[in-house]
Amino acid sequence: VAPELTVAGAMPEMTPRRREALLALAASVTAAAFAFDVVALTLSVLAGLLFLALNVFRVAMATGAADDGGREPARADDRDLPVYTVLVCLAREGAVVPGLLDALERFDYPPAKLDIKLLIEQGDDETLGALARRPPRAGIEVLTLPPGGPKTKPRALNAGLMAARGALVTVFDAEDLPDPDQLRRALAVFRASPPEVACVQARLAIDNTGDGWLARQFAIEYAALFDVGLPALSAAGLPIPLGGTSNHFRASALRSLGGWDAGNVTEDADLGLRLARFGWRTRTVASVTWEESTTRLWPWIKQRTRWMKGYMVTSVVHARSFGSLAARLGPFRLAGALMTVAGVALTALVYPLVMTGLAVDALTGGWAKPSKTSLESLLFMAHVGNLALGCAAGLACCWLGADKRGEPRLAIDLFTTPLYWLLVGVAAWRALWQIVYGDASRWEKTAHGLSTRRSRPPA
Repeated sequence: VAPELTVAGAMPEMTPRRREALLALAASVTAAAFAFDVVALTLSVLAGLLFLALNVFRVAMATGAADDGGREPARADDRDLPVYTVLVCLAREGAVVPGLLDALERFDYPPAKLDIKLLIEQGDDETLGALARRPPRAGIEVLTLPPGGPKTKPRALNAGLMAARGALVTVFDAEDLPDPDQLRRALAVFRASPPEVACVQARLAIDNTGDGWLARQFAIEYAALFDVGLPALSAAGLPIPLGGTSNHFRASALRSLGGWDAGNVTEDADLGLRLARFGWRTRTVASVTWEESTTRLWPWIKQRTRWMKGYMVTSVVHARSFGSLAARLGPFRLAGALMTVAGVALTALVYPLVMTGLAVDALTGGWAKPSKTSLESLLFMAHVGNLALGCAAGLACCWLGADKRGEPRLAIDLFTTPLYWLLVGVAAWRALWQIVYGDASRWEKTAHGLSTRRSRPPA
């Protein structure tokens, strides 16, 4: 990974140019103190325009064309299939080892051409013990990682990439249950695509919706993202923030980028943006990997904190060479990248503040008080309309996703999805706190194998 695109150098050196920028910022803040009303009005208008652009973008994603990876491919002859490397990172995952091995051994792919590597940290006796009780079939290799840090998933994946034999490489999580034909379908997309397509992202779905409200909201969120959002981004040729699993790569392209950023706790979103930055494209395929949602609030908050923190860090790291990013992507793809990475983090931070402000105004009668000027009144109505449009666009994506996922019973939960977004906001502010206090690489692991209600709904 290029040094300017890694977390490791997140605190930049104080160069003369940066010193001048800080002085200019300080001067601007000082000047703003003497013209507070004008500055506040300007910032309010700019914020409204920014979120209007985000909302229009989401509406376009909800109503635009979708890339499903093409039609069902003809079955390729086994002799024509390349070696396919499958990387799975496990950390204290004893509970899910049997189900994981069952899923890996069900792949519809010649075992002789499968290079499956289970990546385990040294000293993880829980996972190693589970593998001793349920040994993998011949050809599935268990790699114990050497000591070192940071102890993150991307660091383990980089070790696996060094040992990978396949022309194609894919990543799965320990709790994943992928469709057995997913490797063949991803390969078919690669073969039907131009050489610059370096990645194919499969769809993720939640299969333990019987575990309560939080799991159902997670299922709605995944449906909106993987069944609506990412296929639309792919069809438009825009950068895609990858999911953390079920992404398939050309090994040569992945190595040309230096693999994953070991210090980024959302290595998937960073890699998706880095692929676009260096001229590669990503497509999606309508093959599903089933995952287990966490069902308790505090583990969910910690997991979502990690995701939001990764989006923020990715935004900052790539912005450090913003001119290069803009030149490489061009205006249209740059706007898409900003919307899908920085825009997600910004929306998550702002949403609870706006909702809290509206609630306080409603409870204190602020809405009924006359505004000082007609301009203030107009701005207030514009911001409320902007909020309504944003919520409508988000709910539309959720509704379409749940419908495509074939789970109409989730529709009733859409009425409480705005409350779920408030929880996302809490996690976003927790993520920002961790970044500010120097904990950007902290990996808060999510426990798996806790659900007893995993069942796949109809596709």
